[in-house]
Amino acid sequence: MRILAIDYGQKRIGLAVSDPLGFTAQGIETIPNLNKKQVMTALLIICKDQQVAEVVIGLPVNMNGSLGVKAAEIMSLIPLMEKELNLPIRTWDERLTSRAASRLMIEQGLSRKRQKEGSDRLAATLILQMFLESRRKDSSPTG
Repeated sequence: MRILAIDYGQKRIGLAVSDPLGFTAQGIETIPNLNKKQVMTALLIICKDQQVAEVVIGLPVNMNGSLGVKAAEIMSLIPLMEKELNLPIRTWDERLTSRAASRLMIEQGLSRKRQKEGSDRLAATLILQMFLESRRKDSSPTG
């Protein structure tokens, strides 16, 4: 079963999914954030199509470690997501993932338009890859 990562933005929501064994993350798509019902419907379809067993959503923690307005919005969405998707929802500190995604796309020489189109999906991919690596580290015999 796969893990779905969500980079939840005001306008767009970036998505990434793990391979069935939970080793790698791959960006799959970006969905528009029009309203909660539309978002939940799209996520439900993706979870079924991708055979998702768990969801990790980026939590926008402030640089000082506090939770601001955006983080509170994400936390308020989690119960709705758990109910609608019927899956466990985990959070992941997403500090600097958008900045890292932007840096990677600049290094690849992507135009600003292509950067804007791909930044949410790439941020979700980075969130998921860090989450997967953390899990492997926690479950390793030396970890």
